[in-house]
Amino acid sequence: MVPVSQLLADKPNEIFAVAPQQPVLEAVALMAEKSIGAVLVMEGEKLVGILSERDYARKVVLKGRSSKDTPVADIMTPAPLITVGTASRARECMRLMTDKRIRHLPVVEGDKVIGMLSIGDLVRAIIQAQEAEIAQLTQYIAG
Repeated sequence: MVPVSQLLADKPNEIFAVAPQQPVLEAVALMAEKSIGAVLVMEGEKLVGILSERDYARKVVLKGRSSKDTPVADIMTPAPLITVGTASRARECMRLMTDKRIRHLPVVEGDKVIGMLSIGDLVRAIIQAQEAEIAQLTQYIAG
């Protein structure tokens, strides 16, 4: 199965992040602009949390808070976060995301954020691996 390092190599090399003191509105605007479901929350190079659409829906919308007046720090999922390294495998990441009921997985090496994987990235990788295996087996059977 594909290692995380390969999954990241196949994606644009961008990390989308906001600061904890930024208004939630700016974080949600970034997610909308980039068509992503979560952003990392960083203080400089340090990962301090993650903010997802789920956090926004449950902690701002349902509670009647103002997106403009609420800082990201008030609604983010704080560190320590569930993370993986570049040597992890796609199937392990999928299992971790399923077990923990999360949709985004920061990839870190030491204290440095390398990237982030979404559940969509993992589903795509697993489907591609299965298609390749099916093609190999079909060719083997056909002989």
